[in-house]
Amino acid sequence: MNAHKMLDAKGLACPMPIVKTKKAMNELQSGQVLEIEVTDKGAKADLTAWSAAGGHELLDMKEENGVLKFWIKKG
Repeated sequence: MNAHKMLDAKGLACPMPIVKTKKAMNELQSGQVLEIEVTDKGAKADLTAWSAAGGHELLDMKEENGVLKFWIKKG
Protein backbone atom coordinates (compact mmCIF):
# COMPACT_ATOMS: atom_id res chain seq x y z
CA MET A 1 0.00 0.00 0.00
CA ASN A 2 1.32 3.44 -0.89
CA ALA A 3 1.81 5.92 1.94
CA HIS A 4 2.61 9.63 1.81
CA LYS A 5 4.71 9.40 5.00
CA MET A 6 6.33 6.57 6.95
CA LEU A 7 6.79 6.53 10.74
CA ASP A 8 9.23 4.13 12.38
CA ALA A 9 8.08 3.67 15.99
CA LYS A 10 9.74 0.29 16.50
CA GLY A 11 11.21 -0.22 19.98
CA LEU A 12 9.02 2.46 21.55
CA ALA A 13 6.67 1.67 24.43
CA CYS A 14 3.25 3.16 25.09
CA PRO A 15 2.39 6.01 24.85
CA MET A 16 5.21 7.04 22.48
CA PRO A 17 3.85 5.34 19.31
CA ILE A 18 0.62 7.34 19.71
CA VAL A 19 2.49 10.57 20.48
CA LYS A 20 4.68 10.16 17.38
CA THR A 21 1.71 9.12 15.23
CA LYS A 22 -0.22 12.24 16.26
CA LYS A 23 2.76 14.46 15.41
CA ALA A 24 3.28 12.78 12.03
CA MET A 25 -0.44 12.96 11.22
CA ASN A 26 -0.41 16.71 11.87
CA GLU A 27 2.10 17.06 9.01
CA LEU A 28 -0.26 15.41 6.50
CA GLN A 29 -3.14 16.81 4.48
CA SER A 30 -6.63 15.33 4.77
CA GLY A 31 -6.86 12.14 2.70
CA GLN A 32 -3.14 11.36 2.84
CA VAL A 33 -1.93 8.04 4.25
CA LEU A 34 0.54 7.46 7.09
CA GLU A 35 2.33 4.11 7.40
CA ILE A 36 3.41 3.24 10.94
CA GLU A 37 5.69 0.40 12.06
CA VAL A 38 5.63 -0.53 15.75
CA THR A 39 6.79 -3.42 17.93
CA ASP A 40 4.65 -2.58 21.00
CA LYS A 41 1.78 -5.11 20.94
CA GLY A 42 -0.48 -2.67 22.80
CA ALA A 43 -0.36 -0.40 19.76
CA LYS A 44 -2.85 -2.66 17.99
CA ALA A 45 -5.67 -1.55 20.29
CA ASP A 46 -4.23 1.93 20.89
CA LEU A 47 -3.86 2.95 17.23
CA THR A 48 -7.22 1.43 16.29
CA ALA A 49 -9.00 3.42 19.01
CA TRP A 50 -6.96 6.58 18.36
CA SER A 51 -7.78 6.49 14.64
CA ALA A 52 -11.51 6.17 15.27
CA ALA A 53 -11.54 8.85 17.97
CA GLY A 54 -9.61 11.28 15.77
CA GLY A 55 -11.83 10.82 12.72
CA HIS A 56 -9.13 8.98 10.76
CA GLU A 57 -9.57 5.73 8.82
CA LEU A 58 -7.50 2.64 9.61
CA LEU A 59 -7.05 1.24 6.10
CA ASP A 60 -5.05 -1.86 6.93
CA MET A 61 -2.97 -3.56 9.58
CA LYS A 62 -0.65 -6.55 9.36
CA GLU A 63 2.07 -8.20 11.35
CA GLU A 64 5.36 -9.31 9.83
CA ASN A 65 8.21 -10.79 11.90
CA GLY A 66 6.99 -9.19 15.12
CA VAL A 67 6.48 -5.76 13.55
CA LEU A 68 2.96 -4.35 13.37
CA LYS A 69 2.29 -2.21 10.31
CA PHE A 70 -0.61 0.23 10.13
CA TRP A 71 -1.90 2.39 7.30
CA ILE A 72 -4.05 5.28 8.50
CA LYS A 73 -5.78 7.78 6.22
CA LYS A 74 -6.07 11.26 7.69
CA GLY A 75 -9.66 12.39 8.15
